[in-house]
Parts: sequence; C-alpha cells; structure tokens
Amino acid sequence: MKKAYESKDLAQIDTAMDKINEAWKAASEEMYAAQQANAGGANTNANQGASNANQGDSVEDVDFEEVK
Repeated sequence: MKKAYESKDLAQIDTAMDKINEAWKAASEEMYAAQQANAGGANTNANQGASNANQGDSVEDVDFEEVK
C-alpha cells in the first residue's frame, strides 16, 4: 500500500486496497467465529461463578447512626 501511495498510481492503490480488504474480511470472520465459540463457554462459566458466589459469604444489612 505504501509503495502504491508513493507512486500515486491509482490502479496499484486499488489493488492494494482490495488485498487489505480481503485480509480484513478473513481476519474478522475468524475473530467472529472465535467470539461465538468463546461466548458459549463464557456463559456457562459466568453462571457457575454466580452460583459459587452465593454459597460463600453471608451478607447482612445493618442499621447505623452517624455521629458528629
């Protein structure tokens, strides 16, 4: 892309942009697929973490008085 820009050749710039766009398309498809694969496992882990947190500490509300 840099060489095409330096030469100010529009045909080379278009070709370089097409290559960059194809690479981006492939990379974004892989990222999307990986995100979808991890989303299934993440939801399961989040639900397990929430249930484990409920089993741990007991929380109790208390009254307080502000002293000046």
